Amino acid sequence: MRLSTRIALAVGLSVPLLVLASGWLLLRLVTDDLRAHQNAQLRARATVVAKNAKAFLEVAGADRPVMEQARQRRLVNSARDVGIRLTAPGGTVSAGPQPDPFPSLPRNAPKPVTVTSGDTEWLVLSLRVGAAKQGTTPNLWLFSPDTAEDELALVRQRVVFGALLAAPLAGATTWAIATRAVLPLRRLQRRTSGLDPRTSAVRLEHTPTRIGEVDDLAYTLQTVLARYDEQVERTGEALATARAFAATASHELRTPLMSMRTNIDILTDHPELDPADRAEVVEDLGREHTRLLGLLVMLRALAQGDLVEADAFASLDLAEVLDASVSDLRRTHPDAEVSVRTTPGLLVHGWEEGLRSAVDNLLANAWTHGRAADGTAPIEVTLRHSGDPRQPLAVLTVDDHGPGIPPERREEIFQRFRRGPDSPGSGLGLTLVAQQIALHRGRITVRDRPDGRPGARFEVRLPVTGVRDVESTLPLLRRDWLTGRHALPR
Repeated sequence: MRLSTRIALAVGLSVPLLVLASGWLLLRLVTDDLRAHQNAQLRARATVVAKNAKAFLEVAGADRPVMEQARQRRLVNSARDVGIRLTAPGGTVSAGPQPDPFPSLPRNAPKPVTVTSGDTEWLVLSLRVGAAKQGTTPNLWLFSPDTAEDELALVRQRVVFGALLAAPLAGATTWAIATRAVLPLRRLQRRTSGLDPRTSAVRLEHTPTRIGEVDDLAYTLQTVLARYDEQVERTGEALATARAFAATASHELRTPLMSMRTNIDILTDHPELDPADRAEVVEDLGREHTRLLGLLVMLRALAQGDLVEADAFASLDLAEVLDASVSDLRRTHPDAEVSVRTTPGLLVHGWEEGLRSAVDNLLANAWTHGRAADGTAPIEVTLRHSGDPRQPLAVLTVDDHGPGIPPERREEIFQRFRRGPDSPGSGLGLTLVAQQIALHRGRITVRDRPDGRPGARFEVRLPVTGVRDVESTLPLLRRDWLTGRHALPR
């Protein structure tokens, strides 16, 4: 059923109900007004009639027939269109309309009351108009037919007729108005009915109609379709990442696995192997196992970075992340000499697990490759504010005392599986660092130490949020670090 038809039916049903409700209220008000008007007229007439009744009673039975007839005539004339009944010492005086059959009358009713005679209701007012004479207490009754019911019946008929007439008229009028009012909605429905995001890339184009509900609905549809496209793209990226993970893992794991298989065969086929050679084979087997485990951990971390969603991001204190990473390095490598200078309160919008992994790998790289000539590995870590109010940045620097990195190799070290001949790592640690910095809209650079001494400086710059609650968004940069089709953050 169309919306215009629903609105017409709703109005067509509600309008008669409203007419009946207002008619019922009108009837109550008219009834009260008619009753009050009739009672007021009867009381006003009673005042005049009671005065003439007293005058008549003064001469009634006093042997003054002329005066008695004159005053009785005056009493009857003053009643006009109301009926009267007066009990007097000489008998009962009646005039005007009277109830038939005669009902039981109240002896004292200074305010009009309703009595029923047959099918007719009468308003009756009763007054005492004199002192008792000859054992009789004079009493005056005034009668008036209750005509309010006839007038109210007419009003009821008109209210019901109005309700019956209002139903089709209101329904037809509302249907015509609603049909025109929902035209923008029907146009929107026609434009969206042919959209199928599974088979076509065509999307909804909407011109504002200045009708809030229609424009809001169109905006919602556009948002839903945009999110559908985003999810399709993300699903495609996830599938590509999964395929790349499988291909990369099988390719990179083949070498350590084959080496481990060779060492196991040597140990199995040569039980009489010299103890020194056996120890060397076992040591090599342990190194390959460690490398294999590290490679799997790094591949998993890269896959997580490529697939992380916006709801994993929150406002973080970078100093707290740095302190946790330094404490972990000191615990796992007691010989590490790490000096730290931090500025607290530098908030960044980030993924805590990803930032922690990036800082961990920066420190591990400095500890592994940044050893001085005497074999020690002192590391200086600094976290400060950039000092630029127009573009506030958190600047993290990690300085080591190793041989440094030649300028021509400062980009390739972030590529996958680039490792030195003597490196015990997987070749993915700095790739993971670059991935996380790009994911957090930052950039990383490699320089010489600023004091001129041997060593390298890794400098990371991340945007500062300055507030605890920010909108959860992801960078527009394509995230395909596991497949190797990424752009380095510089």
